[in-house]
Amino acid sequence: MSDRLTVLTSKSVFTGTGDLPFEGFVAVRGNRIEAVGTKCEVASYLTQADEVVDLGDRTVMPGLIDVHTFYTGWALRTLGSDLSGIADAKEAVSLLRAWKEDHPDCAAAFGHNLPETLASDAENANTAAVFDDCFGDIPVVCFTPGAGTCVLNAAASARYGFTPQACYAEKIWRMMSDFLALPEVRAGYSDYMSMLNERGVTAIKEMAFDDYYGFADEMARREESGELTVRVSMMSQPVGAGANLAYAREARERFRGPFVRFSGFNRMTDRGVWAGLAEMIDPYEDTADAGAAGKTVVEEPEWDLIENELRAIDADGFRYSLHCQGDGAVRRTVALYASLPRDEHGRMLRRHAITDLENSDPTDLVEFGKLGGICEVYPQILTLDRREDCLSMMRRQIGETRLLHSWNRRGMEDSGCTVCCGTDLPLLIPSLGESIYSACGGFFADGLPVNEVNTLTLVELLRAWTAGGAYDLMREDELGTLEVGKLADICVLDRDVFDLDYRDARDLAVDMTMSDGQIVFDRNKEA
Repeated sequence: MSDRLTVLTSKSVFTGTGDLPFEGFVAVRGNRIEAVGTKCEVASYLTQADEVVDLGDRTVMPGLIDVHTFYTGWALRTLGSDLSGIADAKEAVSLLRAWKEDHPDCAAAFGHNLPETLASDAENANTAAVFDDCFGDIPVVCFTPGAGTCVLNAAASARYGFTPQACYAEKIWRMMSDFLALPEVRAGYSDYMSMLNERGVTAIKEMAFDDYYGFADEMARREESGELTVRVSMMSQPVGAGANLAYAREARERFRGPFVRFSGFNRMTDRGVWAGLAEMIDPYEDTADAGAAGKTVVEEPEWDLIENELRAIDADGFRYSLHCQGDGAVRRTVALYASLPRDEHGRMLRRHAITDLENSDPTDLVEFGKLGGICEVYPQILTLDRREDCLSMMRRQIGETRLLHSWNRRGMEDSGCTVCCGTDLPLLIPSLGESIYSACGGFFADGLPVNEVNTLTLVELLRAWTAGGAYDLMREDELGTLEVGKLADICVLDRDVFDLDYRDARDLAVDMTMSDGQIVFDRNKEA
């Protein structure tokens, strides 16, 4: 490790240990923070420095930590042949054949950027029929831009078992062993890390389905070769089978390095309140969608399975993150966590978490806080929708009163829960500016607010993106704040974030990112 000393000076240093920034410096030697101090303490470090970077009034802060990401989903956006701009299915066939010839060992032919017109409800079957005629028993899967929908032929349907409208990560697990083995998908992890670094992200909690279908070997190779610029905490999400504790034990022992760790399991419970698929405490409104009205849940989560898994996972020393969107699912999960062994202070022995919490009863947040619970929230989520497009659906499902309990980050913070930030990437791409706009301002995409009493302060959000994430990754002794001896994972914003109106936050950008003491993104040099 280099002994080189780099000194970053700024009028806005936010260490995460206090509430306000200060004019000062951060000194980095090798991959560690050697000193942090005020302007009047910097002189001796300037004389020793190999490099001094004067950042003016740009905020220097700890690197961001995204606690809910899916490389498996991100990879679908560029999987296989690029079909953008084609006019019809026959043109797609020509490109897919060429790709398959270049990949003779792959069981299927893949494509991305298939025009939406060829995957529409009216044309999907026709496009699939062309693929059937031209490829026979070779599976063909082509995703539309963003990989929200797809076209697949009969051979692909038989091999992989998902549908054109339900092709999200949890559904495509049978396909993972085929596409995660592709050289370009493995190489694409470099672009994935670059994208994260450009947004100030230096650590993630990655959802690695089942045993990661061979991709754990790629993570091991990259760490050994020193190629990683993002620290990765892998979580196994059981989809093909139940929680595989034997794999988890092996992975925990295998991944103990500075960049790759294995920490536990992740599982879905219910789905969105807006769609009437969440489990609620009280029944859905009479005006709710057909099938939901008068019920508390339409599709009952596998609570017996979840409880049995949780107890085994907890006993083996792993943590569990349960993805809950309705207040009923949150309540059930808090009760399950409360039934586990606890320490002398009544807190859970393991760092179990709840992800999303689209709607939650405040009393359950209080109980979760007492347990030492972690809330993994999506701070940018409101930016996906216009206000009334979202709220009109929510009101129809649960009414105005319960709507007040939606996106209640204020309640989580005030209840003593550890709040941290995820994006569900690729659903959202990490953006601190979008997070401030949405989670501090409470704004939807059209600039109209909702439940402003439920928002976080700027400092609380910055800590959630940093110290909260470090705690969730069980690495708070190394990451999450700018303190002497901690790893030098640092983010530099393009302005003083403390002099920013929430309404103007969306275009906030990252100017520089340091990972393990190395500058891995510099906007000025990129330009």
